[in-house]
Amino acid sequence: MKRVLSGTALCLLFACAGHASAAVEPTARDAIAMAERGAAFIRQHGEKEMMKKLSAKDPEFVQGELYVDMRDIKTGIVLAHPINPSIVGKDLTDVPDANGKKYRREIIELAQKQGKGWVDYQYKNPVSGKIEPKTTYILRVNDVVLEAGIYKK
Repeated sequence: MKRVLSGTALCLLFACAGHASAAVEPTARDAIAMAERGAAFIRQHGEKEMMKKLSAKDPEFVQGELYVDMRDIKTGIVLAHPINPSIVGKDLTDVPDANGKKYRREIIELAQKQGKGWVDYQYKNPVSGKIEPKTTYILRVNDVVLEAGIYKK
């Protein structure tokens, strides 16, 4: 015996299917959790092992547009960046974002003074390829800063 779905049932079926396949946007909570996982990893395995994980784009620390990068708190030099490895080894502290904000300096100062917090700026989204508003959770671990940010929609 054939069953025929009503129009409403079909709409619900396809709406649910569409919703299930839609990408879930990372949240502030996700960024904090990822940075804290990075901090725990550093405490257990050391900074060099964390740099290897980030360089290898380990899925624990790289999930779509949410990822962790790492910089030296004293020099500002980028130690590891899974999305843009061309900036590793560079001090970009005073290079501004698209609006002229020296957000990397703000990240370092916040890490030095408070150890953690949020910094807002403009940055290229690796998923969309566009410059978008971003907020990044920063967490100091010894003499490095871990950064995990989300794009504001």
